[in-house]
Amino acid sequence: MPPMAWLLSLNCGSDLMHQRHARNRRFTPIACMIRTAFAAGALLGAAGSMAAENVCERVVVTGNPDYPPIIWAPEQGEQALTGVAVEMLQSALAASDIKVEVLNMGTRAKALAAVESGQVDIMAGLFMSRERLASMDYVYPAIMDVPSVFFVRRGAAFAYTGWQDLRGKRGAAQEGSRFGLSFDTYAKDNLALEREATGEAALRKLLAGKLDYVVLERYQGLALAQQMGVDEQLDTLEGSFINAPLYFGISHNSVCNSPDLRAALALGMQEQAQRNEGRRLLDKYRGIWAAPFMPAVEPAAEIPLEE
Repeated sequence: MPPMAWLLSLNCGSDLMHQRHARNRRFTPIACMIRTAFAAGALLGAAGSMAAENVCERVVVTGNPDYPPIIWAPEQGEQALTGVAVEMLQSALAASDIKVEVLNMGTRAKALAAVESGQVDIMAGLFMSRERLASMDYVYPAIMDVPSVFFVRRGAAFAYTGWQDLRGKRGAAQEGSRFGLSFDTYAKDNLALEREATGEAALRKLLAGKLDYVVLERYQGLALAQQMGVDEQLDTLEGSFINAPLYFGISHNSVCNSPDLRAALALGMQEQAQRNEGRRLLDKYRGIWAAPFMPAVEPAAEIPLEE
């Protein structure tokens, strides 16, 4: 029984029992309910005040420090992490009084462990998986749909019509990376997919001829290839896109995981989705990530005027 109904039933029932011993007392069920409603309102008001005191004014977010341009740890500057996901989270909560603190845990594995334990509130950049559903609430809508592709050495592409063509091939992916429930399940049951510590290590092994393909998120793979200066040595298998939505995840163990926080994030993310903000930020942070690796453009030499 709901608390209000229980309180009404208890008080009005008590008045009915005492009515026999108070013949001169005027009693009506309506009067009883009005009188009891005032008392219940006071109790609910006190409970609401207590709940308001527990609303977090600050949330802590972390993510994979090696996942550009979605999120990464910049080598220079004061920011612990930067990228598409960080700016989208800050923008989503800009209209609320909730502040965002960004924390770099050093590795993706440590970031996940910190969020699952409740030490950190939010994981920025998370694919859907069964094990994560047991420890986190996913924020809808997603940050963006992230396409993953199969990278191959240029000139060494093989016929590809579907995942079945990967059987018997030597493939690799970055440790801890996920590509959606469907592909992850297929790979576990049918493919011998090696795991490398970093995407860069996987690509170097591919270029050395020790692998037939590497599966990486497309944006991450292109960014790494630019950084390594090997983008002209790589191709992607035509038709090999795997699209999977990427989310923010809020820890079940976070003291800040409340309806207010989830609602603020959902509304903020919906507004950004309507403006196609993810595409704009993706272009912005791809440029920021690639800038240090682009060759410097020397100023044009001045041509002396003829006398």
